[in-house]
Amino acid sequence: MLNKQEIISLLQDEENQADLLKRADEVRHQYVGDEVHLRGLIEFSNICRNNCLYCGIRRGNTKVCRYHMDENELIETARRAAALGFKTIVMQSGEDMYYTEPRLCRIIEAIKKFDVAITLSIGERTYEEYKAFREAGADRYLMRIETTDKELYHKLDPEMSWQHRYECLLAIKELGYELGSGIMVGLPEQSIESIAEDLLFLKELGVDMAGIGPFIPHPETPLAHEKGGTLGLALRTMAVMRLLLPDINIPATTAMESLHPEGRIMALKAGANVVMPNVTEGEYRKLYELYPNKICVNDTPAHCRSCIGMKIQMIGRQIGTGYGAHKKAS
Repeated sequence: MLNKQEIISLLQDEENQADLLKRADEVRHQYVGDEVHLRGLIEFSNICRNNCLYCGIRRGNTKVCRYHMDENELIETARRAAALGFKTIVMQSGEDMYYTEPRLCRIIEAIKKFDVAITLSIGERTYEEYKAFREAGADRYLMRIETTDKELYHKLDPEMSWQHRYECLLAIKELGYELGSGIMVGLPEQSIESIAEDLLFLKELGVDMAGIGPFIPHPETPLAHEKGGTLGLALRTMAVMRLLLPDINIPATTAMESLHPEGRIMALKAGANVVMPNVTEGEYRKLYELYPNKICVNDTPAHCRSCIGMKIQMIGRQIGTGYGAHKKAS
């Protein structure tokens, strides 16, 4: 078990980064094997009630062309993804209240018939809603804490409550979902010490999946002129996460590839074992812009599935054929 000071040392040590990433890759191989689990990501609404300073689809960005899929469109997108071989569908959106509890339950029940696991990434809801979605068939829930520095959190999300978000995570875990969370690295005013505390928080929370993404400034946000995070720090943070929680699922995040053409492959070689190809279709792919320079906005779902599949095989890994649940080491 790494302590806080050891984590800080690893995060700061750029000179020995290659050794850290290699060690994380070895731990990944030992605990979760060589399979890479593919999750089909559907970005079904870019409407959000929140106004987070870093996010491209924040409520205050008036230059966004807003959309949300209707029930049939979303279900059909999921059906096509399942037909491409995806065994997990990730439903991601802004906090769009058009999707009421009954509406989402109908959608979940319909998609579940395609023999897939369902991950929801739709933000903060009530305990009763989380319970209803779980009973309708949702298997996993993904909600990043972003940072455990409460002062920084409230600067970045001035209308939100860190404590409430934390309580949402606890509710999700209590209800039997596989719990996914994660952080951004390279945020303005974020320290290495803070990132170390974030990683220890995720371990204490007992997450089943942890996503580590670099902060990429969006030009239509109040943080447009901030520096942004580096791929190196994001990779080191992800690698330390693998050492701390050796058997969890860790995605090679798309944001990493926005910083480097081989970003996701670099992540897969540094402890990651999940990739979430975008299966959203048409113009929606461009309109769901959390950060700039998003990759693959002109591709089709089939092309994305084929492209990442070839890359995975080229590094000697296999595409997982199951649902890709967190298999906790005994």
